[in-house]
Amino acid sequence: MDFSSLAVLSGLPEQDPYHAVGVPIYATAAYGFTDLEDGAHKFATNQGYTYTRIQNPTVAALEARLAALEGAIGAVCLASGQAASFAALLALVRSGDEIVASPGLFGGTVGLLNQVLGLMGVRVHFVEPEVETVQTALNKKTRAVFVEVLGNPSLKLPDLQGLAQLCEERRVALVVDNTFGAVGALARPLEYGAHVVVHSLTKWASGHGSILGGAVLSRETPLWQHYPQFTNPDAQGKIPLEQFGARCFLERVRQLGLSLGGMVLSPFNAYLLFQGLETLELRIERACQNALTLARWLQSQPQVAWVRYPGLPSDPAHPRAARYLRNGFGSILTVGIRGGMEGASRFLAHLRIIQAPNVGDARTLAVHPWTTTHARIPEPARRAAGVGPEMIRLSVGLESPHDLQQMLAEGLRAVEWVGHED
Repeated sequence: MDFSSLAVLSGLPEQDPYHAVGVPIYATAAYGFTDLEDGAHKFATNQGYTYTRIQNPTVAALEARLAALEGAIGAVCLASGQAASFAALLALVRSGDEIVASPGLFGGTVGLLNQVLGLMGVRVHFVEPEVETVQTALNKKTRAVFVEVLGNPSLKLPDLQGLAQLCEERRVALVVDNTFGAVGALARPLEYGAHVVVHSLTKWASGHGSILGGAVLSRETPLWQHYPQFTNPDAQGKIPLEQFGARCFLERVRQLGLSLGGMVLSPFNAYLLFQGLETLELRIERACQNALTLARWLQSQPQVAWVRYPGLPSDPAHPRAARYLRNGFGSILTVGIRGGMEGASRFLAHLRIIQAPNVGDARTLAVHPWTTTHARIPEPARRAAGVGPEMIRLSVGLESPHDLQQMLAEGLRAVEWVGHED
């Protein structure tokens, strides 16, 4: 089926005693067993339902829909996008292992890599997400390469296929944060060879900015036979690769992230996300159209020093965006306001657009990454991530493009332009 059909038909329960059209909310903590053998089997295989921290029918429906939209063999949903990134990497690395990551990542991800995984004895090398630089950084201890499909907020787009081929050759997992790929509506990294995809479902999947959620997905791959955590016996003496086959990575994510880590997605949130996905393609197409219109207009404004948007032919990411993205070029754009920090402050102070550190909302949102999402990162790392004091990130929503242009013009009129680049 096409994406639009999968978005409304996949994941629906095959049997419902009341013939419900849609997915019910299973607000329950535990599930009963028919006998001792039934309980033992479900706990041993993770098949069926035992406890909502591990599995829930409403969450399972969402996982099935996400897998269909991303072309994955399965998905594991968690409490947030940050939880998804943590659980995915936790399943791949052990103390003494190393990760190669893009420097232009979301600030929370950088903190996770440095401050959390660093405490666990995992070393992270930040290099530009290009085949040549990544290849140089790889070594025998590397277990994952972590990139974003579009850098947040740098909007750099890596060569997904080139990195996937390199990682395949070096037997290293390519993990792609596909949040800006809008759950496959814009990009499907697994099709280009990525091994693992993570998502913040809080963003486009939800679309209304009122809940949190995350997901980890993977494709079928022989890569896991080169990871000792999947080929050595576990605490029960079972070999995960033999027990779960191609799903061994996802089952490890479920065990570490949910069963042991407790990073559980609420069934209520899963229900809202399941519904939100049904209109995802329509929303992303409109948002992309609005973003392109605004990017073109902002280029002509004297108070704007620069505009980054992959849909502009002049943008460095445009050639790869034309190759890897579909249904548009995304709904995120960044602008540099003349006057640096002062100019950005004046712009935001006179802007009627909501200021909030979120993206993918039905409403357009503006934020100053230098003082918010990347504020806890040292200045050299911020600049390496493409973040400067003059930058404003816009997550473009579904409003009238004319109204958005008028609101942005109000902010720009407040900027004192002195006729020189800052």
